[in-house]
Amino acid sequence: MLELLRKKDMTAGEIADQFNISKPSISHHLDLLRQAELVVSVKEGQFIFYSINTTVMDEMLKWILQFKKK
Repeated sequence: MLELLRKKDMTAGEIADQFNISKPSISHHLDLLRQAELVVSVKEGQFIFYSINTTVMDEMLKWILQFKKK
């Protein structure tokens, strides 16, 4: 899911179309990613668009890269 969202913001339905699992399962996984602050969601009309939380991802990369320097 994160790989898909890396390319563009998507709705849960668009994401679900890429996997062979139920839409409720996709929604559950997206909710877990949102709780972990890895993705953010924005409601536009009847749709919810998901995108990667770049702030958190940048912080994670900085944290990981600090170990490479040592």
